[in-house]
Amino acid sequence: MKQEEALGAFCVAGAGVLWGMLGLFVRALGESGLLPLDVVGVRAIVTALALLIFLLVRSPGRLAVRLRDVWCFVGTGICSIVFFNLCYFTAVRMMSLASAAVLLYTAPAFVMVLSRLLFGERLTRRRLAALLAAFLGCVSVTGVFGAQPELTALGVAIGLGAGLGYALYTIFSRYALARGYDAVTITFYTFLFAAVCVLLIGGATRIAAAAADPAACALMVTLGLVSTVAPFLLYTYGLTRLSGARASIIASIEPVTAALLGVVCYGERLSAQTLLGLLLVLLGIFIARKA
Repeated sequence: MKQEEALGAFCVAGAGVLWGMLGLFVRALGESGLLPLDVVGVRAIVTALALLIFLLVRSPGRLAVRLRDVWCFVGTGICSIVFFNLCYFTAVRMMSLASAAVLLYTAPAFVMVLSRLLFGERLTRRRLAALLAAFLGCVSVTGVFGAQPELTALGVAIGLGAGLGYALYTIFSRYALARGYDAVTITFYTFLFAAVCVLLIGGATRIAAAAADPAACALMVTLGLVSTVAPFLLYTYGLTRLSGARASIIASIEPVTAALLGVVCYGERLSAQTLLGLLLVLLGIFIARKA
């Protein structure tokens, strides 16, 4: 693999690892009275403010966007970030966590198909093998085979909506990158639109109340910087050196990270099925590196 592609793969994998830490912050902030969608708002607000300060200090010119390109950021911010979170959190209430997680990780399949239709990316056997290995790994990690979930057609449709929304970040980012915007600009406007949307939906009062607690406020800032700003910058930068299909598969290291953190931080048991899933995801990532 070429050096630039190796760097892109490293950045995307790093993004997946940092996204995998999200559960630690969500659990902690939940104890402060924040609902899941409030956490989305917190991530969006902190990220938008941090990147706004950075851009104003370092490169104000990068805040300029052409009006005809705003749809790209509406796509990444509202159609992807807000939509996929709303679908995912709704799916979690309608089915088991394992089933919702598996439906969410249909995202690489959506990316692969959409990338073929919109960007002409090839559907090679190696990419399909990587996708299959990563998806089966996610299924195994979540333990869905033993969960005996009660699925409904509506629940499955909403869960697949989460996977589609998750995939749309890659698609809309590709369009924004093609129009000359860099990772920082794309990430800033993504979360600016997401923050405005979430605040309009509701949750501003709860977020403000939680922010009054210094410990919760510190968690919010850390969540925004560690599990939002850094991974989205890394992932978007990685897209400049990798195809969308490869990037989405490599990012599947996220559930591996989450599972391992569950073992280390919460004493969760690492079953043989979970271990098999972790190995399958890593196999998919290895195949995707050369796909």
